[in-house]
Amino acid sequence: MKENFDILIAGAGFAGSLTALVLHNSGFKVCIVEKGRHPRFAIGESSTPIADMLLRSLSEKYKLPWLHDFSRYGTWQQTHPEVACGIKRGFSYFKHYPGKQFIADAAHSNELLVAASVSDTASDTNWFRADFDAFLAGKVQEAGIVYYDLTEIIAVQKSSAWIFDICRDNSVSQIEAAFYIDATGGGHLLEKLFGVTSSSADFLTNSFGVFSHFRNVPCWTETMMQKGFSTADFPYNPDNSALHHVLDEGWMWVLRFNNGLTSFGFALNGWDKQFDGMDAMEIWEKMRAKYPSVNDIIQTSALAKTPGCIIKSQRLQRKTAQCFGEGWVALPHSCGFVDPLFSSGIAHSLSGIEKITSLLNQYWGNDKILHNNLQQYEKAVFTELRLVDMLVAGCYDTMRHFPLFNAWAMLYFAATITSEQRRLKGEPPGYFLGADDAGIQEMVTTSYAELKQILLNNQPAGQDIQNFITHVRGRIKPVNIAGLMEPDAKNMYHHTVARL
Repeated sequence: MKENFDILIAGAGFAGSLTALVLHNSGFKVCIVEKGRHPRFAIGESSTPIADMLLRSLSEKYKLPWLHDFSRYGTWQQTHPEVACGIKRGFSYFKHYPGKQFIADAAHSNELLVAASVSDTASDTNWFRADFDAFLAGKVQEAGIVYYDLTEIIAVQKSSAWIFDICRDNSVSQIEAAFYIDATGGGHLLEKLFGVTSSSADFLTNSFGVFSHFRNVPCWTETMMQKGFSTADFPYNPDNSALHHVLDEGWMWVLRFNNGLTSFGFALNGWDKQFDGMDAMEIWEKMRAKYPSVNDIIQTSALAKTPGCIIKSQRLQRKTAQCFGEGWVALPHSCGFVDPLFSSGIAHSLSGIEKITSLLNQYWGNDKILHNNLQQYEKAVFTELRLVDMLVAGCYDTMRHFPLFNAWAMLYFAATITSEQRRLKGEPPGYFLGADDAGIQEMVTTSYAELKQILLNNQPAGQDIQNFITHVRGRIKPVNIAGLMEPDAKNMYHHTVARL
């Protein structure tokens, strides 16, 4: 006897579990098939104001009141302190130069801090994914949703519905479902089941990660103060943020959790061939040796028990040839990914959940209209990935030249402001990061072309840099409600990006 469902979801990360809960509360008969078992190590841990807005919207629309509590650090701690997370007040960047200790000055010329919230209690969060994903998987089971873990989908065939062959405990059985959602966070299963290939060929960005979780990671603010650098005018403590150490070859992230663990690692430029053929530890030691202040952080840190090793990823950029087909659709993170630089992954996944669940609720049973709308969803995802790719690529291009990096990053914050204001005004959310906004597209593409022209010179002229800063300041002006690029701010932005 085959079990029959409306929808089968592959993958029980936060996105798959949340999709299942939303659809279950919408009246669908859902099951989840998960290859692994919770709790498990997962990377990808930082939320944003857009992500928090999406959590609150899904909570209210689909009667998941407990989900609202996870949209701010304060309410998260009040209601679920057992689920580890960290405070994320904003985005912090500190520029390091090869062979030199980090240096700060009164003008903050090697620093950039952009606040995203007004207080710790109202702040975004660093998600400790092992805990949060396990919590949501528990909610799935509490809701009575059929949940198979340690189960692999090995084949599929189509009759009047999808018939999936699954393997659990070395035993093969079948599940029948009218519709399939891929929430695996990669393209492997799409290729295995439907022959949908993935590629990184069209990306401007080329990066890979070398990372792990650690204990006893020293606080950067304390390190700066010990070296005599003032932090008095910082808008927040950068250790309570998405902390980026900007290097010539890429950047290093530091994300703290309130369980004593810290996620940190390098995201490095794959166009730079110096890392070719090197394993994780060789790269780790190379970066330690090259950047003294980075080494100061690493040398007193200890690897956490899980995962217990330094991990090197493949190239991070990937995109599937399709996002949907007859009777199936993939969430954005399964469709593609660019880079963690702007913490866009969680919000992009949540925006996909919002769109897909809305379409299924509206057009279930009307295959033609659903197909047409999923076609528009695919167009949106690919457009969004292209915008994120250009925004991230511009950052990698400018990491050797921090004034250019600083100016270029403002384009991302301008795009987020546009998206946030759109939601706050109750307007249709449109594409992620305003990728359907002609003004945003023009602002970014024009600036990128200008940037590439400047960078034809390995040592850009000071006047060219200043002209670029002026041009970006002018381009973001129509949406700049946060005082970005005001000279008196000295790269310290106390304003919230989203006035919530």
